[in-house]
Amino acid sequence: VVLDCSLGAAAGTPTSVTWSKDGASLPKHHHLRLLPNGSLWLSWPALDGSDEAGPGNSGVIEGSYSCLARGPLGVVASQAAVVKLTTLGSFSLHPESQTVEENGTARFECHIEGLPAPVITWEKDQVTVPKEPRLITLPNGVLQILDIQESDAGSYRCVATNSAHQRLSQEAVLSVAPRGNLKSFQDVVIVAAPENTTVVSGQSVVMECVASADPTPFVSWVRQDGKPISTDVIVLGRTNLLIASAQPRHSGVYVCRANKPRTRDFATAAAELRVLAAPVISQAPEALSRTRASTARFVCRASGEPRPALRWLHDGAPLRPNGRVKVQGGGGSLVITQIGLQDAGYYQCVAENGAGTACAAAPLAVVVREGLPSAPTRVTATPLSSSAVLVAWERPELHSEQIIGFSLHYQKARGIDNVEYQFAVNNDTTELQVRDLEPNTDYEFYVVAYSQLGASRTSAPVLVHTLDDVPGAAPQLSLSSPSPSDIRVAWLPLPPGLSNGHVVKYKIEYGLGKEDQIFSTEVPGNQTELTLNSLQPNKVYRVRISAGTGAGYGTPSQWTQHRVPSMHNQSHVPFAPAELKVRARMESLVVSWQPPPHPAQISGYKLYWREVGAEEEAWDVGPVRLKKKVKQYELTQLVPGQLYEVKLVAFNKHEDGYAAASRPSHTLHLPDLPIQRGPPLPPAHVHAESNSSTSIWLRWKKPDFTTVKIVNYTVRFSPWGLRNASLVTYYTSSGEDILIGGLKPFTKYEFAVQSHGVDMDGPFGSVVERSTLPDRPSTPPSDLRLSPLTPSTVRLHWCPPTEPNGEIVEYLILYSNNHTQPEHQWTLVTTEGNIFSAEVHGLESDTRYFFKMGARTEVGPGPFSGLQDVITLQEKLSAGGQRGQMEEGEGVVVLSGHDPLDVHSVTGIIVGVCLGLLCLLACMCAGLRRSPHR
Repeated sequence: VVLDCSLGAAAGTPTSVTWSKDGASLPKHHHLRLLPNGSLWLSWPALDGSDEAGPGNSGVIEGSYSCLARGPLGVVASQAAVVKLTTLGSFSLHPESQTVEENGTARFECHIEGLPAPVITWEKDQVTVPKEPRLITLPNGVLQILDIQESDAGSYRCVATNSAHQRLSQEAVLSVAPRGNLKSFQDVVIVAAPENTTVVSGQSVVMECVASADPTPFVSWVRQDGKPISTDVIVLGRTNLLIASAQPRHSGVYVCRANKPRTRDFATAAAELRVLAAPVISQAPEALSRTRASTARFVCRASGEPRPALRWLHDGAPLRPNGRVKVQGGGGSLVITQIGLQDAGYYQCVAENGAGTACAAAPLAVVVREGLPSAPTRVTATPLSSSAVLVAWERPELHSEQIIGFSLHYQKARGIDNVEYQFAVNNDTTELQVRDLEPNTDYEFYVVAYSQLGASRTSAPVLVHTLDDVPGAAPQLSLSSPSPSDIRVAWLPLPPGLSNGHVVKYKIEYGLGKEDQIFSTEVPGNQTELTLNSLQPNKVYRVRISAGTGAGYGTPSQWTQHRVPSMHNQSHVPFAPAELKVRARMESLVVSWQPPPHPAQISGYKLYWREVGAEEEAWDVGPVRLKKKVKQYELTQLVPGQLYEVKLVAFNKHEDGYAAASRPSHTLHLPDLPIQRGPPLPPAHVHAESNSSTSIWLRWKKPDFTTVKIVNYTVRFSPWGLRNASLVTYYTSSGEDILIGGLKPFTKYEFAVQSHGVDMDGPFGSVVERSTLPDRPSTPPSDLRLSPLTPSTVRLHWCPPTEPNGEIVEYLILYSNNHTQPEHQWTLVTTEGNIFSAEVHGLESDTRYFFKMGARTEVGPGPFSGLQDVITLQEKLSAGGQRGQMEEGEGVVVLSGHDPLDVHSVTGIIVGVCLGLLCLLACMCAGLRRSPHR
């Protein structure tokens, strides 16, 4: 095998080629050899194992190969070529023995994986089955035997063959029973249904359908979207569909319907065919040549199924966007500003999807003119504050007298996809103060000089770190008391976005709740907790914290109050119960806890609860008094669907202790369920997803809580906002999803789903809305009207298509003076989608032209309208009045100072001249009659 590597015909022969395998350097091995022209030669390992790179070392050859080709303008990366050795695995599915009545249908199936895909044939009694219309071998490894006869009995096996090997499956015995001996299907049953299939464009597909009934049912196929099945889809055998070369237009849901003759009994089965198409570059980037400090834009468009993702390479390496380099429009547009010499090279657009990749390359040449100033020198950046930097530089050494100005550029030095900012600076200035920067942030600055001829090279970049600022917020506090004289203060460090620098210290302030005296203590910035000692027992203290950087302390937190336990806590205030947990049930809450420290001194517990959202003092239910040995209690008769908060207090004979309350994260939302057995609830989590321009997937889940068994569902849908009940459609589904086809493109639909129990129907759930995807227009622009304006101009008026199937982005006008020409030889004119008239110039006078129009959405163009013709005006000069000077350009004749004459003006002039001549002639005749004879 030889793998080539080239730059393409336009770029010539590469000067050097580098190969890689699986993303790493190419290993040295005698089976891999680099040829003088840059191609890679791979020799195949010996299959008998005599070669050291035989089957045991196939990894030496197998892998993904790619190359980098270097040329005069840069480097181009190739697409990856995957090399695999031929293999043939073992059978994963063997045919199974079966007994079939005479005139019935038998079906054997086997499955095996291999590379290349093996060819499946069948043998009966170790002899290849004859080619008969009754014996149908499908490419997917299925053998169908129709109208079974006694002679069909025997042993059948599957033979799989490819270039690597041949394998035989296990044998399966077909027994034939006399008609009527076996229990046959009275109702129509689909024995082998079609399966959802995904293939790559060009592969063959079989949609299998085998049905059974007595008598034998008729089988037919339709597309669920209502479109006709393509003419290149053929029937294989009697009931199977074969698509020899699948294309994206074949994608859709195919429905097999089996009807029992002379009855209304039928059965259906459906399967979706999805045809993937490898990416195709529809608009490749173009080669560009730009001067330094200008802007370059590469545009790339690609099509495929699914829609391919786009990425960019520069000289074979992934492009990393920054302040100057931006990827826009979903990856289809690459913009490079302030171009420098480092930006020259090849830029590749790579389109990828599950079916493959495609790429296109274009070079960017950076032109440097003679006489340009050199780069500014000695650029310095000095931080003035947390948000300001002073940037200074010296004038270039070369052609400094030609400088007309400078530009200062800066961006954040860390992170990706940063924005680059720039300032224009006068020629007589060599420093600038940049403000509104972020504290504690690295920035990169550089300067460019400009003359009348263009821009200099960029100066060497300089890095600067802005100074710290005071923190923008205070840490979050947590207070607790490990003993009757201490408060443990804990906090979380500030995130970088709020610290505004490196936090070097914290200040904790505290004091008694009603006294003015405040104490404070400082701790280092790497500390996140502190214990305040020697406090007065059973007193309420207030505490707050502030964080400090080198610039000082920020705003302190709000005061937080905390009561220190009593010194004689064993006989007075009990500590709060520990590990309070709340668990939800249908109409109750189960509360559990652990005793507080010193549990022997408590007398019991008091349990309170309230609805969330009530006033803080309104613990409106309770307390429930519980004995000291109780560690769990169930609150019953609660309202379904309501959130509750729980508080638990330990008490003794003196007073209540500290409370343990459930946090907001512990409050639970109880589902609103019927207390008595009633109709099933609607399905939950109903979600609609656009599948194509004519189909939508609808998925849901069983109701989260139900007291009846769900047997199936009904889906109701209609166009959004429809009020005509006769146009509402209903489908029944036994599963939890359905693909609804036959819809109109680019149309919003509303869906609702209903649950059904045994002899019990539930209500429809809430409505979900979804629009189908756009498609090509189904109809051309309507009401096309043509009118000649001048001998070389025709005006067109039209209306939008009656079925646009999406937003019209462009109208297409085709015209020619020979309607028998092929369409690609007609002249094409395009207009924007919001314009409904146009003028076509540059036509020949007194000539018959044929026009037709089409419209295009983002998906593609629709059909063109029928032909309409128009004859341009004859080319004539004005008769009478001031004779204008003829001006001619691009086939349009215009009279100076006058509009081009239309046919009515020319006719009027001719008639007027004729009438004037007739009057003059009549006057002359009358004069001759009256004159006396001489």
